[in-house]
Amino acid sequence: MKKDIHPENYRLVAFKDMSNDDVFLTKSTADTKETLEVNGVEYPLVKLEISRTSHPFYTGKAKLVDTAGRIDKFKNKYKKFNKEDKKE
Repeated sequence: MKKDIHPENYRLVAFKDMSNDDVFLTKSTADTKETLEVNGVEYPLVKLEISRTSHPFYTGKAKLVDTAGRIDKFKNKYKKFNKEDKKE
């Protein structure tokens, strides 16, 4: 194994899932300027959009998405390209 290729600055870091406010601690070299106090100890903070506690694959719960609204928006946006409208 090569020497001196692994980072030396491993430390405990708080990772916070912003969708459900779940916080977990693990060792990391992630660079961050924010901190978070957990159980009276201050840790560097890394904010996550999704984690194992909020991802549908791990939770078994699918998020409800407003597909009808999205489809209507799409149809209205591209209505001018409809071939049937051009024939008139």
